[in-house]
Amino acid sequence: MLLTRIKGPRDLDRLSQEELDQLAAEIRSFLVDAVSKTGGHLGPNLGVVELTIALHRVFESPKDKVLFDTGHQAYVHKLLTGRQDFGSLRSKGGLSGYPSRAESDHDVIENSHASTVLGWADGLAKANEVLGREDHHVAAVIGDGALTGGMAWEALNNIAAAKDRPLVIVVNDNERSYGPTIGGLANHLATLRTTDGYERFLARGKEILERTPVVGKPLFETLHGAKKGLKDFIAPQGMFEDLGLKYIGPIDGHDIEALESALQRAKRFSGPVIVHCLTQKGRGYEPAVQDEADRFHAVGVIHPDTGLPVSTDAASWTSVFADEMVKLGKERKDIVAITAAMLQPVGLKKFADAFPDRIYDVGIAEQHGATSAAGLATGGAHPVFAVYATFLNRAFDQVLMDVALHKCGVTFVLDRAGVTGTDGASHNGMWDMSIMQVVPGLRLAAPRDAEQLRAQLREAVEVKDAPTVVRYSKGVVGPAVPAVGKIGGMDVLRAPGADVTRPDVLLVSVGALAPMCLEIADLLDKQGITSTVVDPRWVKPVDEALAPLADRHRVVVTVEDNGRTGGVGSAVSQALRDAGVDVPLRDFGIPQRFLDHASRKEVMAEIGLTAPDIARQVTGLVAKLDGRYDNEPAAAVD
Repeated sequence: MLLTRIKGPRDLDRLSQEELDQLAAEIRSFLVDAVSKTGGHLGPNLGVVELTIALHRVFESPKDKVLFDTGHQAYVHKLLTGRQDFGSLRSKGGLSGYPSRAESDHDVIENSHASTVLGWADGLAKANEVLGREDHHVAAVIGDGALTGGMAWEALNNIAAAKDRPLVIVVNDNERSYGPTIGGLANHLATLRTTDGYERFLARGKEILERTPVVGKPLFETLHGAKKGLKDFIAPQGMFEDLGLKYIGPIDGHDIEALESALQRAKRFSGPVIVHCLTQKGRGYEPAVQDEADRFHAVGVIHPDTGLPVSTDAASWTSVFADEMVKLGKERKDIVAITAAMLQPVGLKKFADAFPDRIYDVGIAEQHGATSAAGLATGGAHPVFAVYATFLNRAFDQVLMDVALHKCGVTFVLDRAGVTGTDGASHNGMWDMSIMQVVPGLRLAAPRDAEQLRAQLREAVEVKDAPTVVRYSKGVVGPAVPAVGKIGGMDVLRAPGADVTRPDVLLVSVGALAPMCLEIADLLDKQGITSTVVDPRWVKPVDEALAPLADRHRVVVTVEDNGRTGGVGSAVSQALRDAGVDVPLRDFGIPQRFLDHASRKEVMAEIGLTAPDIARQVTGLVAKLDGRYDNEPAAAVD
């Protein structure tokens, strides 16, 4: 196999055109076989095989910087830079599903939040200029979906201002982000795809006119001088050139020879250049090509021949939300939905099918989505903006100053909250409850099971004078966790016996960690430690009944799937201080550091967010209160 002989990008230089085509076929076969076993981003990588080969033949990575936006399309890049062990892709100790500096000097951007690459490229090109590195180049690959993000256009505005600073921008145009790319930019790129290019027209015109006696050459020069208007007529690429960016394309993104030619021309140019490449997401794998939803954007473990899942999961948090949104849509005509280019992943496809006039895909533009939601609310609608928890970080200012300040009734639904695991540091939703704590008036719900998700979503959309947030985990919904009582607005999940006058521990359980907290209570009970377990349901603001309840316990323990700094534990601690309740409090959550990719279970074990770990520490805390010596071991907790 040719692929096994590729240890680095320069090994590509020795291959003939025929061998390059063979290598592309081998890479596709490798990707289908490997990713079908582990899960991962399959469709995007099948679409960039030839493009990545051409990039590494033209540019000299790592001296030249080759950047990807987003990084889920970097699997081929990994293969060509010496990383061909995909057996543990996205697993603990294995390859990351995104570029990783720890893996290779060829990787630059680890964060896989979209639309950032052009800002990175601008900075790297400026650094080359400042340090006089004229033989260093920057090539930034950005998907047409990522180009819908405002950050990309802010960067383009700056890049275009430096007409003599070399920078190659490769637009990987496959008409999709997750699903089909939408909006004005998508329409413009579609026009470029379907219009015969100016360069071919001009070349043909020159050939004809140069054979025309006397007037031919002067007429050609006149036309050439008027090329701006002619280009807009033949192929409306003027949007890029109006910014001051040289435009090359559209190029067949699966023709290595054509790609190399275009990239070489762009590399030689002394200023910023757009190279527009047309690719097919899922290319070469029929199940992906036939998948209209997202062309196998991301898959679990599948059968490589059919593309069908090897196993079918139980109901997910996302599917519960999806079904309840359709019910709400039928009941209330003012309910509308917003997604940031993730209709299918966040569960809004069913709503879109049922109410096509009440769904808005804003592209990868969370900031705009939040402010547009404020406008919708002010106009009398109730928008539900569904987004991954980690991506709401990008719209904080809009949540604060547009939605909350104006007391707009907008519901933000945060999917993939807490530890998500295999997608790594940039995708763990561990900041939302900390960030949202500082927003005045905002109310935040963390449902513990499917029934509570349905109930709290309904409670959220009833709020008309403030933003609401409903956040939930990734993956399968656990079993129902019934309440045994109610205190204020909180559900009591476990109560001590009637003969216990002052229980030892008040366990404040946040969201999907309710089963874990009940397990902790069981382990404590075996040590003779009594406990009450409550689910606040709405964790912001802190329920007024919590402080008096805490005062009737010896210790308060909070357990949350969020960063400890500024999270629910911090809010509860402040509420107790404000109420004059002087009870020891211990908060358990995610440490404030970037977590390596692994399964959710492995990450939770690594950070000590498991029932035995927490029970052991709480047992030690109670032992101190009982007056035991610090060096006297507490009873073992299994």
